[in-house]
Amino acid sequence: MPLTLPPTPIQPGDRVAAAISGGADSTALLLLVHAANAPPRNALGVGLSAVHINHTLRGHESDADQAFVEDLCRRLEIPLHSVRVDTAAYAETHKQSLEEAARTLRYEAFATLLREKKANLILTAHTLDDQAETVLMKLLRGAWLEGLSAISPVLELGTPPAGGKILRPLLNTRREALRAFLRERNQPWREDSSNSDETFTRNRLRHTVLPVLRQENPSVDQTLANLAELAREEEARWQSELTRILPHLVLPGKPVRGGGRANSTQIGEQALAIEIDRLRPLDAALRRRVVRAAARQLGARLSFDETSRLLTLAGFPPSGLNDPRVPTRPGSKLQLSQNLLAERSPRELRLSRCAPPPEPA
Repeated sequence: MPLTLPPTPIQPGDRVAAAISGGADSTALLLLVHAANAPPRNALGVGLSAVHINHTLRGHESDADQAFVEDLCRRLEIPLHSVRVDTAAYAETHKQSLEEAARTLRYEAFATLLREKKANLILTAHTLDDQAETVLMKLLRGAWLEGLSAISPVLELGTPPAGGKILRPLLNTRREALRAFLRERNQPWREDSSNSDETFTRNRLRHTVLPVLRQENPSVDQTLANLAELAREEEARWQSELTRILPHLVLPGKPVRGGGRANSTQIGEQALAIEIDRLRPLDAALRRRVVRAAARQLGARLSFDETSRLLTLAGFPPSGLNDPRVPTRPGSKLQLSQNLLAERSPRELRLSRCAPPPEPA
């Protein structure tokens, strides 16, 4: 059966920009969208363009990728938005890895297209293989359930009227199927030499770990992708429940003498509290989520260990085992990462967070 663009929420009249690096996956995506939008059927009925980000990480090779994309778009008569960024300099300035910096700059370029009304939808060529690799990376890094949902099929970027969506229409398509599609059409693509560099975690998983796992389970890629879908649906269900109950559990600010509560007691500080008696009837899973959601309201992301220590401070040690590092008496305090301070009062678990001091110029 010939490969076609899978069903998408694209509507006639949308302004669609397909992200293309020149690699096999994104080249196939551009051809599939172009075929679905081309005469005589014009099934999509959209304004189609492409966007290419030259990260300037591989010198002449990066420039050759850009030239390949320009030539392909010229041949297909697709308008191209080209963006050139210095990813290495950005990574050094912002203390990020090259992977993090490239992702940040890529999404900044997408946001600019949406803000300037050049597109309202961005398509990226993430595949089922990418999903499996991402789930495995998240597992190794100790992700929570929301992390295991990995790559979302639809991502909201920005807010109306300046925002839009990122769609991943190939998320259930195998990488090899896209290469076969290109070979059938004698369409070349660019190979990124950095994809074989196993100093990057994703490449080690792709070339070393997943081949071993496939010997145990030939369908492990689909299994990991299924896990992502289950996690995404479970997380949506939990978020609905938290939205309902959090306003009844979390108190804003800190108590003040004479009654009432103050939003903060120091400049740049945020604070809230959870009544311990209201945590008692909750099951362990919901209790853990409430504590983490409360910290998120202050802009802090708790690790598994920090969540366990907070619950121990409040008198709910996991599995009934006390952590000797955590005091549990009223008046006890616990300093966590991200400038988050926890304090146990006779009735409340109080959280406060001070803004970090500005970095020296």
